[in-house]
Amino acid sequence: MAPSPTPLRAVVIGGGIGGLTAAVALHQSGWQVTVLERAHSLAPVGAAISLAPNSLRALDVVGLGDDIRALAAWQGDGGLRTPGGRWLSRTSATAAAERFGGPLVLLHRATLVEALAARLPEGCVRTSAAATLADPGDADRPARVTTPGGGWEADLVVAADGVNSAVRRTLFPDHPGPEYAGFTTWRVVVPVPGVPFASHETWGRGRIWGTHPLKDGRVYAYAAAVTPAGQHARDDEKAELVRLFGDWHAPIPAVLAAARPEDVLRHDVHHIAEPLPAYHRGRVALVGDAAHAMAPTLGQGGNQAVEDAVVLALTLPGSAGTGGSLVVADLAAYTAARLPRTTAIARQAVKVARLNMMRNRVGRATRDAVIAALSKAGPALFLRGFDGIADWRPPGPPYASERTPAGKQ
Repeated sequence: MAPSPTPLRAVVIGGGIGGLTAAVALHQSGWQVTVLERAHSLAPVGAAISLAPNSLRALDVVGLGDDIRALAAWQGDGGLRTPGGRWLSRTSATAAAERFGGPLVLLHRATLVEALAARLPEGCVRTSAAATLADPGDADRPARVTTPGGGWEADLVVAADGVNSAVRRTLFPDHPGPEYAGFTTWRVVVPVPGVPFASHETWGRGRIWGTHPLKDGRVYAYAAAVTPAGQHARDDEKAELVRLFGDWHAPIPAVLAAARPEDVLRHDVHHIAEPLPAYHRGRVALVGDAAHAMAPTLGQGGNQAVEDAVVLALTLPGSAGTGGSLVVADLAAYTAARLPRTTAIARQAVKVARLNMMRNRVGRATRDAVIAALSKAGPALFLRGFDGIADWRPPGPPYASERTPAGKQ
């Protein structure tokens, strides 16, 4: 009897959403996977994530789509408002689900991370393991990754180490890397009992605020403002939010009142303005923010990381379990599949940021008038902005979202 082929080894650097999705997808394809996370645990920073139909279909590939739909809040009708509370536009959850083949959902990042990690074998994830790419390898030799506790040779390294990716700098030392997008963000997840509201995003002068309900009864709120890089509140970030948004429409004051200073997270936004020449080199593939960090104005950063991870695994279907070396051409196919799409979405996110963070009074008045006029023509006009994004489908058979009636939970 011939011996069973030795499974190929993949080392994933980074235990966030993109890295864990890649680990799950590769494990299900027969790879032996190790995830190296520098933090002491997989618990992500306390904020929520919205998943659009495109990433939910990618999660369907690894059998997690329906689980996430069940755990998440399906976003209902909402819209865009002015700081005084006037509705500029209304959005229809049913129309969006019908157009894109499924709902937009919202859940805490920790919930998604836990669901992904549960699909991996025990001992697969190693925390407190700061990893360094020592050698990207090539078609004739494996890649090498080192940590303070030891090293690994790998047929594939997946770099999911974020916007400040050290692996990206190693692979592309001449690339300028991420740059400041011109604004900072705040996020908070808190219970706000007895305060009814509709999901909304509100655009002001160089500032935006969004409020959305989570399935567990808590509220996810986010804010952004144009400000120089590296600044912080003179007292605490809650007080800064009160100064910037405390006189905006309900339920914003109630959310602020419910939040403690320690509940508020603040991060400057950095993005990769100049696309990388490729998302791979040697036996190393970049996924998520390491490859294409983008402004959050389309809500697609995490969604594209999930897409990357699943497409990477689908690009290598015949490699795992063959006992042969990884064909570097497979990673070239991954770049070809992902770089044009993510570059276009990142550029669109920049355009949206310029629109919703506008400071000029005349420009804002014109913008609001145009939005209100388009809204009267029907929600489909606004949904067109997500054509080619939310309707993306991975290669393969129909997935759960295509079998689930639109708008039904």
